[in-house]
Amino acid sequence: MQKRRLGPVVGLGTWNTFDGDAGLARQVVSAAFEAGTRLFDSSPMYHGAEAALGAALAGLRNDAIVATKIWASSLAEGREQFARQLEWYGGRVEVEQIHNLLLWQEHVEWLRAEQDADRIGKLGVTHYQASAFGRLADALRTNAFQVLQIPYNPWERECERELLPLAAELGVAVIAMRPLGGSGEDRRRRVELTDAQKSELGVESWPEALLRWALGNERIDSVIPATKSPERARANARAGEGPRFTPEQRALVEQLAL
Repeated sequence: MQKRRLGPVVGLGTWNTFDGDAGLARQVVSAAFEAGTRLFDSSPMYHGAEAALGAALAGLRNDAIVATKIWASSLAEGREQFARQLEWYGGRVEVEQIHNLLLWQEHVEWLRAEQDADRIGKLGVTHYQASAFGRLADALRTNAFQVLQIPYNPWERECERELLPLAAELGVAVIAMRPLGGSGEDRRRRVELTDAQKSELGVESWPEALLRWALGNERIDSVIPATKSPERARANARAGEGPRFTPEQRALVEQLAL
């Protein structure tokens, strides 16, 4: 699989997937890992997914890249979340993100201290709403963050205006959430490609085309499609194997997404 600044380009998201089901998590994580995935994204918001992910990474942890989050309305709650993460993930988190900018200015101070102590590799910040992108830009301009996570797919391209150029200017790596269009948007996944379109794009499926569309933007370091299916985890990983989409191929995906 191709690699960029955060490792292999196709990661695995855990929103609305295995929740607290460690058995299911092991199946999905093992399949993704065998296919070349190394970046695994989670959050305290994800209904037990963090603990399940920790269990699923047993025996794989040394080669995995954990990207989780602090989602807390107080400093004490944030520190408690981090303490649990250290237990689940072997004493270190490769990418610790402040989820949805919640109390980011307060949390970043103690998180920097944890980064200095090498219990955190990179600090990141996230938000899922375009209305918050101005505040995300302000956070990036403090130079406190090395990773940005934002939605990016053919239907959600607002980040191209300011955030992606700013991240490139500052040397900030970018994780694309919702690369398949977002939960609750099944219609976006129902595009049926003809054999000719599959051939032109060099893909086996529409989800693969969407992932490769996002990765066709050189400013995107990783995509993190979420799934509870081992077979889908393997299929998603294939998107990291092919060459970068040309502008013409990206334009075709955009046309099909209309």
